[in-house]
Amino acid sequence: MPKYLVLWEVDATRVPTDIKERGVMWSMMVDQVKQDLAEGREEDWGCFVGETKGYAIDERSEIELAKDLQRFYPFLSFEVHQVMSIDEIAELAKSLTE
Repeated sequence: MPKYLVLWEVDATRVPTDIKERGVMWSMMVDQVKQDLAEGREEDWGCFVGETKGYAIDERSEIELAKDLQRFYPFLSFEVHQVMSIDEIAELAKSLTE
C-alpha cells in the first residue's frame, strides 16, 4: 500500500473574517479529520503552530486519497508526496549493488 505525506494549507481568501463564522468552519473541518482518524483513513494529522497549514499521513490508494481531498476543496490546497519506508530504501540500495 502506498504511503503519502500530504501538506495542506487553508486558502486565506475563503476564511470568514467573522471569528464565530471562522470557528464554525474550523469545527466542521476538525470533525471531519477526527472521523477520518477514527476510521483509519489517515494515520496522523497535524497543524503547524501559529499557521493555517499542516500535514497528514495517509496509506490509501491514489483514487481514495484524491476523492477524500476533494471534500476540503476549495478551502484547502494540497501538496502530496508519495514516500518510501526505510525497508523500501534498503531494498533499493541492495538492488544497486547486485
